[in-house]
Amino acid sequence: MILGTPLSTSATKVMLLGSGELGKEVIIALQRLGVEVIAVDRYENAPGHQVAHRAYTIDMTDASALKALIAKEKPHLIVPEIEALNTDALADIERDGFTVIPTVKAVQLTMNREGIRRLAAEELKLPVSPYAFARSAAELKASIDGVSGSQPIGYPCFIKPTMSSSGKGQSRVTEQSQVQAAWDYAATGGRVNQGVVIVEGQIDFDYEITLLTVRAKNSVGEIQTYFCEPIGHVQKSGDYVESWQPQKMTENALKSAQAIAKAITDSLGGLGLFGVELFVKGDQVWFSEVSPRPHDTGMVTMCSQRFSEFELHARAILGLPVDVSMREAGASAVIYGGIASNSLKYDGLEAALAVPSSDVRLFGKPESFVKRRMGVALATGKDTDEARDRAKLSASLVKPI
Repeated sequence: MILGTPLSTSATKVMLLGSGELGKEVIIALQRLGVEVIAVDRYENAPGHQVAHRAYTIDMTDASALKALIAKEKPHLIVPEIEALNTDALADIERDGFTVIPTVKAVQLTMNREGIRRLAAEELKLPVSPYAFARSAAELKASIDGVSGSQPIGYPCFIKPTMSSSGKGQSRVTEQSQVQAAWDYAATGGRVNQGVVIVEGQIDFDYEITLLTVRAKNSVGEIQTYFCEPIGHVQKSGDYVESWQPQKMTENALKSAQAIAKAITDSLGGLGLFGVELFVKGDQVWFSEVSPRPHDTGMVTMCSQRFSEFELHARAILGLPVDVSMREAGASAVIYGGIASNSLKYDGLEAALAVPSSDVRLFGKPESFVKRRMGVALATGKDTDEARDRAKLSASLVKPI
């Protein structure tokens, strides 16, 4: 792989479609390798805008706007970082000879829960929770109750938009009286309203993990699959609030998790890091979801691994070798905005950073909401228990005002 010099005729140019806190870290990793980076987002002054060589604000679901910008910049690599994209336009762009990371197929399937669930369960025959898709509240109720002879999903269950992230539009339903409200929330809470929702039966699992899976070229140019140590995490309302690495697993469960992750990422193809979410009970593992990009729970790798998930993604998409080794047990804990503000300030950083082996990353988002993720505290320790205690303490000491 030959890399050029930024802002020169030899520049290697990468365009990120979506430039939030995860994209920001990918941009920094790319710039450390001398890559010229163009950050695109739906709102001005997004975190990635603040560190890129150039920044644009467009509606990325607008095919004409997306195509015009790519024609103007002519990037060597196009890296989608969010779900709200016009994937038909991306398919046209790929046919025109541009490289989309990892592939347009992967972006199209993973941004839509219907596509990825059918691939995993019906084509690859991977173990998944019971599920059904519904295009009306009546159809949703019928799927849960098992009307017309179909196998009932039953209660409790989870109702989600087919296109959303960070728990938006998701509900846990325990009785029929809650179904209509869950339908209404899912139909309006997704990134793009597709008029269809997924209902998933609740699995009796012990814990859930993110298995960061990297498809990268080795030193002789062959594509190999690499696995980071499993990451445990806690979610509330579908949004991650805490993660740690490593998550203890049985040897059989880890092998199953890696086999599932390899099967789904092999099918999606391309190069880069994938966040594969899995449910685990004893030795049994179920596939949940996959993102073809760094994962929010993987922010813990900024302190736990030799190379963070962002650095691994940057290396992989550039065709460079990767190293997924862990350095020490680590944890992350979310820092919420706590208030609505367009000029948020942060107090308590002296105390937060005085916690042993801790660090704080503030994302620089221009607008705060009560439950908007505005930063993350990181910490390492002799084991994950100590790391988690330190990360949560550090996060609690940061006071947005």
